[in-house]
Amino acid sequence: MTHSAKPHLSRDHMLTLLRHMIRIRHFEDKCAELYTLQKIHGFLHLYDGEEAIAAGVISSLTDADRVVATYREHGHALARGVPMQEIIAEMYGKAEGCSGGRGGSMHLFSNKANFYGGNAIVGGGLPLAVGLALADKLRGEDRVTVCFFGEGAVAEGEFHESLNLAALWKLPILFACENNQYAMGTALERSESETNIHKKAESYGLISEVVDGMDVISVEVSTRRALKVIRETGGPCFLEFHTYRFRAHSMFDAQLYRAKEEVEIWRKKGPISRFTSWLEQSGSLDAEDIKQLEVEIDEEITDAIDFAEAGTWEPLETLEKNVYADPVEHPPAMVEASPQTIQTTYRDAVKMAIDDALERDDRTFLMGEDVGMYGGCYAVSKGLYDKFGSERIRDTPLSESGFTGAGIGAAIAGMRPIVELMTVNFSLLALDQILNTAATFRHMSNGQFGVPVVIRMATGAGKQLAAQHSHSLEGWYAHIPGIKVLAPATLEDARGMLWSALEDPDPVLIFENVMLYNRSGELAVNAGPVDISKAVIRREGSDISLITYGGSLFKVLEAAETLAGEGISTEVIDLRSLRPLDDETILASVAKTHRVLIVDEGWQTGSLAAEIGMRIAEKGFYDLDAPLARLCSREVPMPYAKHLEDAAIPQTESIVKAVRTHLGKG
Repeated sequence: MTHSAKPHLSRDHMLTLLRHMIRIRHFEDKCAELYTLQKIHGFLHLYDGEEAIAAGVISSLTDADRVVATYREHGHALARGVPMQEIIAEMYGKAEGCSGGRGGSMHLFSNKANFYGGNAIVGGGLPLAVGLALADKLRGEDRVTVCFFGEGAVAEGEFHESLNLAALWKLPILFACENNQYAMGTALERSESETNIHKKAESYGLISEVVDGMDVISVEVSTRRALKVIRETGGPCFLEFHTYRFRAHSMFDAQLYRAKEEVEIWRKKGPISRFTSWLEQSGSLDAEDIKQLEVEIDEEITDAIDFAEAGTWEPLETLEKNVYADPVEHPPAMVEASPQTIQTTYRDAVKMAIDDALERDDRTFLMGEDVGMYGGCYAVSKGLYDKFGSERIRDTPLSESGFTGAGIGAAIAGMRPIVELMTVNFSLLALDQILNTAATFRHMSNGQFGVPVVIRMATGAGKQLAAQHSHSLEGWYAHIPGIKVLAPATLEDARGMLWSALEDPDPVLIFENVMLYNRSGELAVNAGPVDISKAVIRREGSDISLITYGGSLFKVLEAAETLAGEGISTEVIDLRSLRPLDDETILASVAKTHRVLIVDEGWQTGSLAAEIGMRIAEKGFYDLDAPLARLCSREVPMPYAKHLEDAAIPQTESIVKAVRTHLGKG
């Protein structure tokens, strides 16, 4: 495939550019009207004044190239070829919308058009674009990802993390900054110490250029030039388009932060009037040509509105559609464990799973902080760098949001990345990408895009790492629909859950308790995938059900052994999966023992234990012979001193005591 850097200044092409801009302008004018008529709801961010950028950039792309937009993305979607009927239907919230009525104005998606949606989070699309481009580079595909964002995003950490990753890994991305002078209501000079945004890009080594974003020809020329460089070098480019939005930030905005005179000055040099004047003066078009364009566009808009008005509302019965993928048709095959075993550790069981995955699937790669030459903070990936190389065991900067978002983007593009977040507390820096992108993308796009990413992290206390490195936050993540949350405790699960997670079409978070890495035992030589949706009874009993997971499992089993010596028969449930919870196994055990103690290393207030207890109360209340009980971590930041740390989290002794008390034998 050859790509030209030259603009096409034929009459047909100039008509196409003008059509794009007028089409966007008239569409946005009509949307403003529909908003006042309460046909469109929520936030509505109009592109009025910035049309030259979408027209000039997107018309320079191939069909295979990818587009990541912002919440002000109607113009981008129209220029990219997303049908206008589907866009308006989406803004109405109708089932015929391009996102099935689940995204609205800020979240337009089209798999067919390689349009990866608007993003309501400022800067949130930047790491996603990095991941899409990374996937293309790893596969050797001739694609460029264009990422649009406003100048307000340059203050976000994700901007800097993404530019650094793109330059470091030489990724085929065109960063398109639409600098419209006001992030929302704060002028650029009031929010940035350096207002020349292109200089920020240059500081990361990107080829960077400032472009008159009100001149569609300048936009197209600079875009073609940048695309040629990207395709030839494989590395990123950055274009800062100086532009201006004629309307408010959103339809809620009273625009008290700028003078009307300022807006009028900019309107006089608007991209449409400027281009039409040039075309008329040059004799390329006349007033009749422009009038004909406007008539055709207005007819299209009328038809699109009629389509939306006649559209249907999604049935309430499908409310939960596309939160997760449909059940996998061919889940990984389970095998009966061989009697032949090897002696190994939890750490090495995880490593075996990663090694196997890399051997089994070329789409799989591991990335995270110090996972390569260092071998991982907990030595899980030690030796894998030498075996698989830097492309597939990929060291990242200390930029959790950036590289987690990149993993999510690569997964959306069809890869199977394993993202390692060094510890669970660091995951909070990536929470935006996990919560607002990984967990929502399938649903907001109405099933057009899945996110088969696996994110691993160490969790838990017990190593005297004090308050900032001893969190047990897996219960927080289990609150979020759209992701799956696993807590492997045994060697079999440490190996098998990762295998199954990589076969899963949805984002999966795996929490590995730090106190388990050194735990050793026997593992079947043919250990393979496990069912990641089911809890397991680790010990049969009849007097009380002990429900737990992860690092607490072996404490609970030790407590059960102690209690057995006292004549108390305990049934131990290893949850394994925290989202989804296996209600069936839990309730069957409650119906058998009639008493429950939930052991959870999370804090008690708002805990996972509270959720489990409430489910039992709702669905198994009449099987209970005693009130529900739980044992959680104490309500304190984790202390450093060993005796205080031990006292803060459930221990074998405290579990035994809690059971005795619950049974009236304490």
